[in-house]
Amino acid sequence: MDIKIEKKKGLKPKHFGYIALGALLLFVGYQLLSPSVSTFRTEKDKLSIAQVSQGKFDDYITINGNVAPISTIYMDAYEGGRVTEKLIEEGTMVKKGDIILKLENINLYEQILNSESNLALKQNDLRSTRLNFDSRQVEGRRSLATASTDLQRLKRNYEQNEALFKEELISKEEYQLSKENYELSKKQYEIVKSQTETDDELRKTSLTGLDADLSRMQKTLGMVYQRLDHLNVRAPADGQLGFLDAEIGQNITQGQRIGQINVLTDYKIEADIDEHYIDRVKRDLVAVLERNGTEYPLRLRKVYPEVRNGRFRVDLVFTDAKPETIRTGQSYNIKLQLGESSDALLLPKGSFFTSTGGQWIFVVAPGGDEALKRPIRVGKQNSRYYEVLEGLDAGEEVITSNYDSFGEAERIVLK
Repeated sequence: MDIKIEKKKGLKPKHFGYIALGALLLFVGYQLLSPSVSTFRTEKDKLSIAQVSQGKFDDYITINGNVAPISTIYMDAYEGGRVTEKLIEEGTMVKKGDIILKLENINLYEQILNSESNLALKQNDLRSTRLNFDSRQVEGRRSLATASTDLQRLKRNYEQNEALFKEELISKEEYQLSKENYELSKKQYEIVKSQTETDDELRKTSLTGLDADLSRMQKTLGMVYQRLDHLNVRAPADGQLGFLDAEIGQNITQGQRIGQINVLTDYKIEADIDEHYIDRVKRDLVAVLERNGTEYPLRLRKVYPEVRNGRFRVDLVFTDAKPETIRTGQSYNIKLQLGESSDALLLPKGSFFTSTGGQWIFVVAPGGDEALKRPIRVGKQNSRYYEVLEGLDAGEEVITSNYDSFGEAERIVLK
């Protein structure tokens, strides 16, 4: 009797081969059809990984500044000459008017002698002219007095003869002669009077002009003497002689810069800032200098518009107390406040920014075994954080170390 054999249910060994072959074909097809991802493998311990967090963003930057005098006064030579004496050395405290250098200038000495000679000649001319005018004035007054007396005498004679002629006691000829003499005397008196007045006016005008010329010459001589005094180079203000570029025997030209005075009544802080902030840094921003646990408030007094090597300069001044041990040349870190604090998504700063410009970043996957490239957008930044505007969420971890070794990789495998 035949026995019916039933087929066994379930997977047989040959089925496993089919499954493996199918899986291999699917993997190869996936690799062929899916786009390739550039991958870079590295050790996780060699990277800096930070977490994105939600918190307060303090809108400030930390800058490094150097202490400088509140103002500097440059000393330029008013007069040229040869240095004969150096009385004060660099770094010495000086008072306004202290003589620092003494110069000599032979040409200037000759100009003084010529000016003195010309002034003496002008003074002699003025004396001679004054004497001549005085003599003419005396002579004119004498002539006027004589003419006045003759006029009175001839007038009296004419009036007497006129009365006698009316009574027919004298001849007409005698009367007519007295009348003519009187009229002539009257005309002569007017001429002498007019001449005297003209001489007086001429004397006033001429002497005034001569006095003005003499005054100008005296002022000129005074200015020459002042130039002589400028051969003594004096301190223009109280302060410290910062530098002095002059040695005994050296020839100094007119207008040459020979030194500077540092005014130490107060101090300022000079700092350089990255040009990235040039549109946000304005006058009167506040800043803080911290020293030995004490904060000293500052105000931004001046922004220099020139940009050099990607940086621009600013000056800050103290608005209240300053460190007791402050000295010119000291260096301090300063927090410059650019705006008010606000809630923001915070991304810790790192050297990745130099490679990406803040446009993308590698975000670590939840398992921690890989990181994928992701576009982001950042806003403001301070010394610790970037403000994240788009692309990240609080709690995510990112690679903040330098990306230069990653090349064009879009995926980082972390071992």
